[in-house]
Order: sequence, then C-alpha cells, then structure tokens
Amino acid sequence: MARLRQKGLASLIPQLTQPVLGICLGLQLLYETSEEDDVDCLGVLAGGVRRFVPAPGRPVPHMGWNQVMPVRSSPLLANVPANSYFYFVHSYAAGISPVTTGSADYGWQFSAVVESRNFLATQFHPERSGPLGARVLGNFLACH
Repeated sequence: MARLRQKGLASLIPQLTQPVLGICLGLQLLYETSEEDDVDCLGVLAGGVRRFVPAPGRPVPHMGWNQVMPVRSSPLLANVPANSYFYFVHSYAAGISPVTTGSADYGWQFSAVVESRNFLATQFHPERSGPLGARVLGNFLACH
C-alpha cells in the first residue's frame, strides 16, 4: 500500500471503470483493511483480510492445492467444475461476504474468488494452476 500511495495509485485504482483482475495480494488490497501491518487498503470492497492461525496440519502460509467451491454464478468460474483444485500461497484471507463467488477452506471458509462491478479477483494463483487456471484467465478476458 505504501508503494501504491507513493505512486499516486491508491486513489486512482478504486475509480477505474475498465476490468481489473486482482490475483492473491491483488485480491487482498481491494478490501478496506488488512491485519498485515494493520494497514488501510484500497477500500473497493467492504471489510478486511485477516491472518490464518497456524494449527497442526495447517501451517501458515497456506501453500499448495486447495478446492474452490462456487458460492454463486461467476464469470471467472464459467466452465470450471465445482470443487476444482487451484494453487494458493498466502497467509491472509477475507471472509465470505456478498461479493464472494467462490470459497475455499483452510480452517475456516474464506473468499477464493470475489467480484464487484469491474473488479474481479482470485486468492489463488491462476497462472500456477494449470489448465483450469488458464481457463479462469481466459474467462476474465472473455467477459470484459
């Protein structure tokens, strides 16, 4: 956020009207706040992101393949089978909210895909998720 503010982008990004795809940290920065360094983010989406709590068998960061379950209809998840696996690497996540279109579980249900107006984002890395990740990226390009 410091870099976005320094470059004058923190006030510009929320005003964008063209399609925006956030990936991983890009999803997290769309929210109002983050527990990471207790920072104010872009405020495009209501709420904040919180840190995973480590537990036996659930180290932080959450790193590896996890299933994404559809929550509601989503252009990003078009033609992606329910409960498909995608690759995640993150320590922070947003809870389920009205903008959640796909969720995953890592000790608690979190937003794996969010969509609001022209802002779409994935907590997982589609570029590291093989053919289904490529489909998500293609869906973004096709729907906008």
